[in-house]
Amino acid sequence: MSISHDTTLRGFASDNYSGVHPEILEAIARANGGHQGAYGDDHYTAKLDELARETFGSQAAIFPVFNGTGANVTALQSLLPRWGAVICASTAHINVDENGAPERIGGMKLLPVDAEDGKLTPELIDREAWGWGDEHRAQPLAVSITQATELGTVYTPQEIEAITSHAHSKGMRVHLDGSRLGNAAASLGVPLRALTTDVGVDIVSLGGTKNGMLLGEGVLTLHTELAADMKYLRKMNMQLGSKMRFISAQLLELYGTDLWHRSASHSNAMAALLGQAVQGSQGAELVYPVQANGVFAQLPNAVADKLRETFRFYDWDRAAGHVRWMCSFDTTEDDVRAFIAALNSELAAHHAK
Repeated sequence: MSISHDTTLRGFASDNYSGVHPEILEAIARANGGHQGAYGDDHYTAKLDELARETFGSQAAIFPVFNGTGANVTALQSLLPRWGAVICASTAHINVDENGAPERIGGMKLLPVDAEDGKLTPELIDREAWGWGDEHRAQPLAVSITQATELGTVYTPQEIEAITSHAHSKGMRVHLDGSRLGNAAASLGVPLRALTTDVGVDIVSLGGTKNGMLLGEGVLTLHTELAADMKYLRKMNMQLGSKMRFISAQLLELYGTDLWHRSASHSNAMAALLGQAVQGSQGAELVYPVQANGVFAQLPNAVADKLRETFRFYDWDRAAGHVRWMCSFDTTEDDVRAFIAALNSELAAHHAK
């Protein structure tokens, strides 16, 4: 088969734009020989169960699914009755980017709260944590946080523990959208467990695709009672893979080795390099601190449009001139320096007009 795209093309639009990590491809190839049981009755999924307990605690289990939307919806459904509601940041992926899936497929109501840096606090949660027993109001029974957040900021373990303690005291459970959990853990220099099990999180959408997998995520349950019904929810939500061994093998390679940490540390470092350049530029400035693998900057829309002719990336808030640049496991220093040179050139040309 001939290659039909330009493999030298680089961009900063999303860590989903990158290819598959070579070590993940090798893991898929190793899993490909012979016959294995379908629907999770295979060697790799059994090993993934062991890895979940070793990494996240004796009650932990990982349920492979196809994508992040499926992971989020299925995880949240497991926490709620039909009349349940989820408190989340207004910028949360479940509120902005799931195209109604939590509401239409999950059957839940979202209660978004504005959070300036994308991070909820007990005080912010309390803006929507009310109305229990009122049949006219969807019952707030879960809180969803994102780590790292959609604004590139990172919760410390202490901040998450404050949220879980507060939520649990009010009878709510806590979901963590961890599509970039590895980036947050690498940024803070802590193990994955320190941001999940050890601080009271109940269930996690465990990232895969943004970290170099071909496809797939995991629903990580941290309590035995949540695992009991997960296999039924996963099937009902069309997230049960028949050849599950190929998703499980990828998750095993990512989280059963130091690959997650190496990839996250590298993409974080590239974002830090880009962020430092923005701080030293004339005409662009950082909107949020660079704490993971995302850089949010403000610059003239005309400059952003010109840059996009060579490097693809997204507007974050067009009216405010905010853009988002994401780095990936395969972003190189040369990529960043080429982008910085183009940015400075376009800024200079814009200000010379």
